[in-house]
Amino acid sequence: MTFSWKRVNAILVKDYKDFSRNLAVSAVIFMVPIMAAIFGRMGVTNIAAHYMVFNMAFAVVATYVQTSLIAEEKEKSTLRGLMLSPASTLEILFGKSLLTFIMTMLVLGFSAYFADYRPQNILVIVVAFALSTVFYIGIGTLLGLFTKSVMEASVLVLPVIGVFSFGSFVTPFAEKYPILKVMDYFPNVQLIDLATKVEAGAGFGDALVNFGIIFVWVIVIFALTVVIYRKRMVD
Repeated sequence: MTFSWKRVNAILVKDYKDFSRNLAVSAVIFMVPIMAAIFGRMGVTNIAAHYMVFNMAFAVVATYVQTSLIAEEKEKSTLRGLMLSPASTLEILFGKSLLTFIMTMLVLGFSAYFADYRPQNILVIVVAFALSTVFYIGIGTLLGLFTKSVMEASVLVLPVIGVFSFGSFVTPFAEKYPILKVMDYFPNVQLIDLATKVEAGAGFGDALVNFGIIFVWVIVIFALTVVIYRKRMVD
């Protein structure tokens, strides 16, 4: 079966209509840029503060919105119809992720602008943002497959927001609690490490380890998502 952009576009348009009608979900895209604007006006411009805002954007927009879009399909009993349609698994997952990807990148861009964040190498940061967005969309899709309603999705996503928005603040305690060293390999911490290197003048070559670790997370989360998605097709 060939990849059909027409089917992907149809899923994208449907998601946009569903998203624009659900004000409770669509309102969250304004939360992070507003927070970034407040931080920017307060003169909070260090990397830790910037990336707390950006990591919150990933969790709140990429993961929560994606979880809600999948959960809404299940709530309306339309997801199964989509699964059994002529569209392939790749077309459905890509189409269901495209709107969230576009919104997340826009929210990150506006947040960076309002927070007055000007990275030394914008191309490295944009690629890192895009790769991280794919990872968080993967989490959102996976959680969405386990939820039955948008309300349930709102609760299920809370640990993700806590761990990935504020988890980097516990890494200084790793000397006392060695178990916390595992946090160093989390994508949110890797992104902060990458951004710190970029501010010191690093390019793509210097950030390959960070990109590699985040990419491994992307592969793992989407492998799990595809397995659960195909299991839901035959349940």
